[in-house]
Amino acid sequence: MRVRPDPDATPGARSDARRARERALALLYEAEARDLAVLDLLSRQDLRPAPLAVELIEGVAEHGAAIDDLLEQAAVDWSVARMAPVDRAILRIAAYELAHRPQTPAPVVLNEAVELADLYSTASSGRFVNGVLATVARRLRPSGPAG
Repeated sequence: MRVRPDPDATPGARSDARRARERALALLYEAEARDLAVLDLLSRQDLRPAPLAVELIEGVAEHGAAIDDLLEQAAVDWSVARMAPVDRAILRIAAYELAHRPQTPAPVVLNEAVELADLYSTASSGRFVNGVLATVARRLRPSGPAG
């Protein structure tokens, strides 16, 4: 199977991918805060998010239990339920990408997640997100760099 190159690797396209990840993060967070099913919230959007945002949201919804299991195993002394909601959403998006988007290099996934955590969460979230995702990346992509 031939894997298409990730648009993140194309100069100038990364900002589109970043915006898609930010939109996915916002919708996942909103759905949790409002106690809504994320797919219902997605279907109610007047302006459909970018295809990558839709893929990330649908992927997290479809594979949520497996993603949370991965995160539980990787986060030492932290349950997924105990994580800050923004961190939880970021970790779910990135874990989905690591598991189901092999065209996105693991270092790109980790870097994007850490940058989102630095922008939208607590001062220590970037380090926490990096540590959890490095462990997840080593488990899911043992032959590649984890960041």
